[in-house]
Amino acid sequence: MVTVADGHSQSLRVVFFGTPQFAVPTLHALITSRHRVCGVVTQPDRPRGRGQKVTDSPVKAAALNERVPVFQPDRLRDPDVSTTIADWRPDLGVVAAYGKLIPETLLSVPRFGMINVHASLLPKYRGAAPVHRAIINGERETGVTIMRVVKKLDAGAMFAKVTRSIGSDETSDVLERDLADLGARLLVTVVDAIAAGRAHEEPQDEAQSTYAPRLTKEEGLIDWTLSAIDIHNRVRGLYPWPHAYTFLDGARLIVLKTHLLDGAGDDVPGTIVDTSRGVFEVATGHSGGVAIEQVQPEGKRPMSARDYLAGRPVRAGTRLTTS
Repeated sequence: MVTVADGHSQSLRVVFFGTPQFAVPTLHALITSRHRVCGVVTQPDRPRGRGQKVTDSPVKAAALNERVPVFQPDRLRDPDVSTTIADWRPDLGVVAAYGKLIPETLLSVPRFGMINVHASLLPKYRGAAPVHRAIINGERETGVTIMRVVKKLDAGAMFAKVTRSIGSDETSDVLERDLADLGARLLVTVVDAIAAGRAHEEPQDEAQSTYAPRLTKEEGLIDWTLSAIDIHNRVRGLYPWPHAYTFLDGARLIVLKTHLLDGAGDDVPGTIVDTSRGVFEVATGHSGGVAIEQVQPEGKRPMSARDYLAGRPVRAGTRLTTS
């Protein structure tokens, strides 16, 4: 354990790096704390949503609303980036889902360095998609770690952790929202500790580290030969993006919500066994079946399986396929 700083408690000037909604609770927590957010660095405006309109990131919108200076560099390695941040005279940098690696040239600009709000119990699930990967892998517990930012991805020493159980039917958006709130509260306690000179760091165990790479659309294709629980977890973990999907009579069908069924049966994986209860009851590779409760046909709105079946009846024995 290493002491970060000595001295009496003080109010720190904080430069904040963040972009998506996950980072907003942390920004708000800092703004309402006794510390001062001297500036916000967020990614450039990009097209968002179904209409692909160029809009502010959630963090930019929150910062502007609070009249905090905003900086949106294209490349963090450009010389003017370190100059701009240095002009803000930050004591500490806080990173929450910024979306890019912070180069070494910036890590030493704040006198206490930079710390990160990471949505996993490090050293497990380093990387871009820790919440989704935890659900996909069937984890029953996750959490948030406040760690020091170093050159190696998510490998810095840890200041504090908070844990949270994962419900068997929870989706990644619900879990991520709760972790964002938990992480925001924990982050402020760590900043207070750094300001008071009583913060401590614990190295990560490299032997226990795992990686959580970015999600891809291709990962959403359901392999019905997998177990029922693996398919259910994939549907939960890939919601609300990029979604799990399958094909019905050659048309892509997004699968939004499922639950597990008892009994494996002898049907070929992917076979729709029954639809009489208003869901698609589907055979899987083993360990039971899956009931599809909500779907979204290609180019249409999300709907319940019951509504889909009311407009397009599907016979038992029909196969869901991979193309």
